[in-house]
Amino acid sequence: MKKLDNKVAIITGAAQGIGAATAKLFIEEGAFVVLTDVKDSLGEEVAKSLGDKAVFMHHDVSLRKDWEYVVAQTEKLFGYVDILVNNAGIVIQKPIEESTDEDFHKTYMINQFGTYLGMVITYPSMVKAKEGSIINISSTSGFRGKAGLMAYNASKFAIRGMTKSAALEFADKNIRVNSVHPGFINTPMTLDNITEEYKEKALHDTPLKRGGEPEEVAKMILFLASGDSSFSTGSEFITDGGRLA
Repeated sequence: MKKLDNKVAIITGAAQGIGAATAKLFIEEGAFVVLTDVKDSLGEEVAKSLGDKAVFMHHDVSLRKDWEYVVAQTEKLFGYVDILVNNAGIVIQKPIEESTDEDFHKTYMINQFGTYLGMVITYPSMVKAKEGSIINISSTSGFRGKAGLMAYNASKFAIRGMTKSAALEFADKNIRVNSVHPGFINTPMTLDNITEEYKEKALHDTPLKRGGEPEEVAKMILFLASGDSSFSTGSEFITDGGRLA
């Protein structure tokens, strides 16, 4: 028996990187998967490659109406939601004197508010399913500050707190909520938006002396989505090559 047989999952930011790797792994483990993103062509291509149990939907995670549409369509296509992976996120790296209010607001709306919306709008569907697992993707930046990443730090620290609060509120409905904290992972988001100087420092500070791969984070997410983690909720799971050690 596969780990996620006939489970219904929504994965945001699934057009590439960790989200796409997680969608592929979930399909291999028997789930029905709704991949969402604002990168339509990439997302559709990934979903098509995964077969009939996968579908792509355009989705701006900062908009309540988009979340309501995604959850309603997911229920119509596959049934009540069992698993939510709040993976969509952005990073804007700038010195504080170059940062703008718009940078901070955009980061907040996608990384933090989007995660909040995902949890509260998916919650009723999980209640009907009589179980659920929510996995919020934070970062090692949710544990310590990093220069040039104030808005990103703020959003990733916030995800830790929201995860714990939701875990306490949702527990009596058999819905678990945990956060995953990747270190430097070789994804388009990190490789395209972080300076070479920062990349070099990140790898230097990682005891395993390499960047992680999206598939390695996906395996942690699978663990939290499956019954293998049935007694884990409100906790942080780190995939950083030892960087926080």
